[in-house]
Amino acid sequence: MTDQSRAARHLSDRPAAVVGDLSARVRQRFAAEATPVTPAAVVSAVRAEPAAAVLGDTVVLRMADRVHDDLVGAGPLGPLLADAQVTDILVNGTRVWVDRGDGLRQVAVPVGTVDDVRRLAQRLAAGAGRRLDDGSPYADARLADGTRLHAVLPPVATSGPYLSLRTFRQRPFTLDELVEHGTVPRPVAPLLAAIVAARLAYLVSGGTGSGKTTLLNTLLGLVPATERIVLVEDAAELRPVHPHVVGLQARTSNVEGSGAVGLADLVRQALRMRPDRLVVGECRGGEVVDLLAALNTGHDGGAGTLHANAPSDVPARLEALGLLGGLPRAALHAQVAAALQVLLQMRRGRSGRVLESISLLLPDGPERLVTVVPVWVRGRGLGLAGRALGVLLQQRGVPLPPILSHPWTGAEGTPA
Repeated sequence: MTDQSRAARHLSDRPAAVVGDLSARVRQRFAAEATPVTPAAVVSAVRAEPAAAVLGDTVVLRMADRVHDDLVGAGPLGPLLADAQVTDILVNGTRVWVDRGDGLRQVAVPVGTVDDVRRLAQRLAAGAGRRLDDGSPYADARLADGTRLHAVLPPVATSGPYLSLRTFRQRPFTLDELVEHGTVPRPVAPLLAAIVAARLAYLVSGGTGSGKTTLLNTLLGLVPATERIVLVEDAAELRPVHPHVVGLQARTSNVEGSGAVGLADLVRQALRMRPDRLVVGECRGGEVVDLLAALNTGHDGGAGTLHANAPSDVPARLEALGLLGGLPRAALHAQVAAALQVLLQMRRGRSGRVLESISLLLPDGPERLVTVVPVWVRGRGLGLAGRALGVLLQQRGVPLPPILSHPWTGAEGTPA
């Protein structure tokens, strides 16, 4: 066995230790020379190490990539973030779990010790301009590649540190791709396109990780190119494929406790930016009042997402958020009835993320409280509000999609 092959085998046998030692020495080199940490500079620094003298180019480049990740990237989590199939990465202490769309599975990743994980969390947070230490033991951040990070340190994290990373897809799915992946049944796709074309206001609801943002990204890509989309988000996650999109992102307070910019403030600012479509990435507080007010003042076609495990939970969820914004129950229902028309419910199951139902939000009873009436339900076909949605589409000059213009009764919109 040659020296080069022995070195390569040593790298594969003890990657964490080798890369850790090299990273420490290379880090010292960069600190002493104040050199920018670029991939090329890391390769040069690795080659300058005596231990790398007997390594071939392939091994050196692979090691340099890992050292670079350890210095400025996601360290041992870098390969997982680069995996297009991975949607979520969860680190509990030194154990790593990933979701590739089929549920969480534990994977063997050499993240090092608990102290190594803590340093990784702090470096990622610091790179995104967030403080993470004993005085501020948790942080939300958005990494340079769009990945969303949440980190919690001990002792708040009882067996931590804990890291939660939600990866960012550079190119949103098209509606056809969602059909191919089974997220949206093929006969239902034209109905979603018709809802967007008719400028009906809608909410995408569902549990955590159910695909709300994925579906909203796709639907915003169907907005005509002549319209301007203004996004308001707590953390920038929406990247619709559209020629005219502007975004506003909330900001937390600084260490002095000042400088915070909330979603409600941003919704009011967005109204001054001539939006054709106003979108709130996630309604989680009193900003829902400002969104409803905006949708009731001529801004048709707006959208947002909402955490709700079932469509029937949405009215109560909106009531709770309305109270946070100072809107009484009766006023909230009146605003919702006038501002929002459609509810799209996402669900995450064993087979992946799927569109579970399409419903209308309709006032009912003497108190005119908003109720959720199904238009279409996965596994059951068309519901009671199918005809009502067809009327809304026709009133706005949008042709009926086939699923509404024929007697479709099959489970997924197939003809009886």
